[in-house]
This record gives sequence, structure tokens and C-alpha cells, in this order.
Amino acid sequence: MQATFTRKNYTILLIGIALIAIGYLLMIGGGSEDPNKFNPAIFDFQRITLAPMVCLAGFVVIIYAIMWRSKKSASDKV
Repeated sequence: MQATFTRKNYTILLIGIALIAIGYLLMIGGGSEDPNKFNPAIFDFQRITLAPMVCLAGFVVIIYAIMWRSKKSASDKV
């Protein structure tokens, strides 16, 4: 009998969670000290393009970690 998740599944899952955390950290900032003043740094490449792509990559890696199965050896196919 084989476990549902192996050590490799958990490793890939942790990598995906780390990617999502990095994506959210990339979204931080860009605010203005004065609420009556507009800061255009909110709309820079890092927050609008890069961070969502990193988060999406993290979710894809997590899905891969859940779906991944090791190839069974000849002795396991009995």
C-alpha cells in the first residue's frame, strides 16, 4: 500500500506555498505617506504584472504537487 502524498509531494507543495508568499510580498508597498497625495508607484511593473504571475505560478505548482504520482516499479504492479 502506498501513501497518498510522498516526501516529494510535500517538497513541491512547500515550493508552491513559498512562491505564493513571495508573490504577495512583491505586492506590498506603493502607498503614499499623505492620503491626499497620489503615488504612481502603485501601478509599477512589480505590483501589476510580476507579483500576480508569481502567485499564479505558485498555484500551478501546488496543483502539480497534488496531482503528481511517482512511477511504480515492476514489483509494485502486482
